[in-house]
This record gives sequence, C-alpha cells and structure tokens, in this order.
Amino acid sequence: MITVLVADDQAMIRAGLAALIAAQPDLQVVGEAADGLEAVVAARDLRPDVVLMDVRMPNLDGLEATRRITGAGGDSKVLILTTFDIDDYVYAALRGGASGFLLKDAPSADLITAVRVIADGEALLAPSVTRRLIEEFAARQPIDQREALRLNALTPRELDVLRLVASGLANAEIAGELTIAEETVKSHVGRIFTKLGLRDRAQAVVLAYESGLVVAGNPSSGARRNPRLRS
Repeated sequence: MITVLVADDQAMIRAGLAALIAAQPDLQVVGEAADGLEAVVAARDLRPDVVLMDVRMPNLDGLEATRRITGAGGDSKVLILTTFDIDDYVYAALRGGASGFLLKDAPSADLITAVRVIADGEALLAPSVTRRLIEEFAARQPIDQREALRLNALTPRELDVLRLVASGLANAEIAGELTIAEETVKSHVGRIFTKLGLRDRAQAVVLAYESGLVVAGNPSSGARRNPRLRS
C-alpha cells in the first residue's frame, strides 16, 4: 500500500485529489494539508511514501516545504503539482529534492501512474516536460564546477548510464543502448545514486545538466562539453 499526503490550499482541488487517490486499491490517503507549514508537519508525523505538493500556497510555499521535507532525512518523496509547465518554482523544487512534477490539468490516469512511479523511484515523471524544464534553466547558467567535480567519483560506464538517465530513458532502454543486461543497468544506477548522494532520477537529471555532463538540447554531447569528466 502506497501512502499519500495531499497538500493544496484549494479545498475543492484537495478533496478531488484525495478522492481520486483513495479510489485506487493500492493507494491510501493518510492526510491533507492546506499550506506548506501543515504539509511539513504532516509529512514528519505521518511519514507518507509520496507527498502531492502544490507550488503556490500560503504561509510556506511548496518550494520551501519540499526542501524541508526532503532535507529531514525521511523517505517521503515529493511530486510537485503545478498549473504551469515552465516555472522557476518547479525547477527550484527539483533542485531542492522533489522527485518530479506533473501539470494539474494532466489526465487522472497520469496522476495515479505518477504517484506509483514516484513511490517506486524507478523513473522520472513526465520526462519530456521535465527535461524541457531543466534544459530551460540549466542553459541560463554556467557549469557548476562543484557539481562537475562530484562526477569524478563515477566510472566511465556509470557516466554513460547517468547521461542516458538524463535523456529520460528507462532501465530497459538504457540496457538496449549499451547492450548490457537490465539488471546491470539497475546496479549501475544504484551505485550512481550512492556515490553522488542522490535520492532518485529527478536529482540525477538536474545534476547531469548542471555539471555539464549533458548539454541542454543535446543530451549526447555532454562528454564533449567537459571531456575532463571522462578522465
């Protein structure tokens, strides 16, 4: 059973999301929050698997609430819900530890799938939209050399896997690209997360762009942009 906390300042939206989730046999709503402060307290007390987090809320916005929840050291993962597909707050939330985001007008089936995927930690949410968001903001800033240096802990094969993760590929697709077993890919991904202190694929994608391993608009060219990362 996947436990879910719903945080949204609009009562009707909050009730609708809760009802949708509660109707699923494998999902359980364990709490609701009307603002960011309530979300932080509820996440601490209830320890849900997934927090559905609105971006703009009173008292404490979804961005800071996400940082506090993910920074507390628990296992709760945050799925950002937003009205906008390109939004500074959403990018900052991904950097702050959110596991992905979804548009509020997405089909109900997509939301249910998103909760399950986030809980499982296997794939990045809405990869086409999320990649576009990350590219949009990563392209505005220079390579973060501190992030680039972190990649020196990875082997050449792990760098290949991280690059393909950042392009939005699932483990099976990465296995096909590299001609290796899917279980081997899963092992590589696990080691990447451990070495770099990452929670999930969303953080891996952000790191790949900010370190220069992947170039905005051309995921396959990251190694050429910063060849030192391959040494």
